[in-house]
Amino acid sequence: MSGDAIPESWRPALESALASPEARRLGGWLRAEEDAGKTIYPPRGSRLRAFELTPLDAVKTVILGQDPYHGPGQATGLAFSVPPGERIPPSLRNIYKELESDLGLAPPRHGDLHRWAEQGVLLLNASLTVEAGSAGSHAGKGWEAVTDAAIAAVAARSQPTVFILWGSHAQAKAARIPRLLRESPHLVISSPHPSPLSAHRGFFGSRPFSRTNHFLSSREREEIDWSL
Repeated sequence: MSGDAIPESWRPALESALASPEARRLGGWLRAEEDAGKTIYPPRGSRLRAFELTPLDAVKTVILGQDPYHGPGQATGLAFSVPPGERIPPSLRNIYKELESDLGLAPPRHGDLHRWAEQGVLLLNASLTVEAGSAGSHAGKGWEAVTDAAIAAVAARSQPTVFILWGSHAQAKAARIPRLLRESPHLVISSPHPSPLSAHRGFFGSRPFSRTNHFLSSREREEIDWSL
């Protein structure tokens, strides 16, 4: 969509969603916004990067965000990640604080999370684009059909998987996937968002990283090396 090809491993799961009326309207709307001079993040070619780096059959963990960063140079197509050299956003700094508290790993000096993605952590936003300077601006425009299909495809597999839901937005989105609400082989970890506005309400101390690895190892799946 808009210059992004569907990665082969995700094609069966996403093709019907990308061909839906909602997705078709989204494609036309994005083109119109760009033709009107609007700046949209991330740029074309990187909007499906989460799927490119984490094939469907390799997913061990899903971390669900809301939408991409809306500042220049920040959005990479991976939820919560920024390119090397970019300032680490406040929410990611808090994720790093919890990582240190949970696993004793020193906070990285960069915000590039692609190493997690390459190990099977699907860093997925609910909306895969955003207008510059306007958080949440592409919510309800059609990406939900695509990202709902992706979550449902992961949940439908028999391989035990961890779904990490930070904040009410992620939790509400996952609640639309019946497989996560009924008996399933998966683990759902829910907590407040790591934003400075909410992290002290239960995100700190939630230990998502060690809980994820304990679950994976107990189900004979390889743990995530969370070091960056």
